[in-house]
Amino acid sequence: MKAEEKKNGVSLGVLSKWCGEFSFIIVFVLIFMVYALTSNGLTWSGTMNIFRHSAVVGIIGLGMGLVCMTGEIDLSVGSMLALNSGLSVIMFNITDHILMTLLFALLFGAVCGLINGLLVGYIKMPAFIVTLATMLIFRSFAQYICQHIDKALAGGGSSVYRMIKELSSYQPFYGLGNGKILTVPIVGLILILMTALFVYITTSTKYGKKVYAVGSNAKGAQMAGINVSLMKVSVFVLAGILTGLASFLWVAMNASSDPATTGSSYEMYAIAAVVLGGVSMSGGKGKCLGILFGAMSYTIIDKIIVALKMDSLINDAIKGIILILVIVVQIIGPRIKERLTRHNEKVS
Repeated sequence: MKAEEKKNGVSLGVLSKWCGEFSFIIVFVLIFMVYALTSNGLTWSGTMNIFRHSAVVGIIGLGMGLVCMTGEIDLSVGSMLALNSGLSVIMFNITDHILMTLLFALLFGAVCGLINGLLVGYIKMPAFIVTLATMLIFRSFAQYICQHIDKALAGGGSSVYRMIKELSSYQPFYGLGNGKILTVPIVGLILILMTALFVYITTSTKYGKKVYAVGSNAKGAQMAGINVSLMKVSVFVLAGILTGLASFLWVAMNASSDPATTGSSYEMYAIAAVVLGGVSMSGGKGKCLGILFGAMSYTIIDKIIVALKMDSLINDAIKGIILILVIVVQIIGPRIKERLTRHNEKVS
C-alpha cells in the first residue's frame, strides 16, 4: 500500500513539474479553445494566419526573452523597429537588393543593441532608464529622417517610408513577406526556425548556461569567472539583431513603414509574449519555446477581442490587464507551491 502511495506521489510530482515547466502550452491551448468558440468558423487558413501575425512580435520577443533572462529589460524595441524598418526601406530603394537590405537591418539592429548594452553592461546604468531614453531617441530619429530625407528615397511618401514598386526586386521581396510554403506563411516558418535556434543556444551551449547564471545570481556568476558585463552587452546586441530581422520582415510584409505608428506598444507586446511564455522578469528562469507560444497566445487574444466585437479603444486595456494577471500568477504561484510543500512535509 505504501509503495503504491509512493508511486502515485512520484507520478503527481512529475505531472506537477511538467505542468509548471510547460504551463505556457496549457495557457495557449485554453486561449485557442476560447478563440475557436468565439470565431465564426475556425479555418486552417485562419489558424495559419496566427503564425503570420505572430512573426514580428515573436522574433522581437526572443530577443526580449534573452534580455529578461539576465534580469534586465529593453523598452526600446518598438521604436527600434520603426527606425530600422524605415532605414531598411531607404536601403532597399537605393540598392534594389533584398540581401543587402537584410544585412543592413541586422547590422543596424546590432548597433542599436550595442548602444543599449554598453550603457547597461559597462556604464552600469539601469536598463529601464537607458532603454526608455533610447526608445524616445529611436522614434524621434525615425520621424525626423522621414521628414527631411529626399522624398524619392522614401518612396515618395510625405510621412511614410514606402518601397518603390517599380524596382525589380519589389515583387520577390513583397512575396517573401506574404508568401506561403505548403499553406504555412513564410514569415511563420522563419519564426519557428529562429525559435528552434535559440532553444538550442539557451539549452545546449555554454553561452546559454551563462545567460541563466547571470540572471539567477550575477555576483555568483562573476565569482565563477563569467564576464557579467560582456554577457549583458551580448544579450542586448542579440535583441537588436532580432529586432533587425523583425524590421526586415515588417518591410517585406507591409512594403512600408510609418515612423509614427510602426512598432507602437511592441515593447509591451514583446514583454507580454515573454511573460505568457513563462520567462521570469527577475531573470534566470524561462524557455525560448515558451516565447513562441506566448507570442501566439497574445495574437489569439487580439483575435478574440475582434471576434467579440469589443470597442477597439479598450483593446490595449484588456491586454494590459491580462499581462498584470499573468505576472501576479508568476509571483504568487511559487509562494503557494512553497507553502503546500511545507504543509505536506509537516503532515508526513
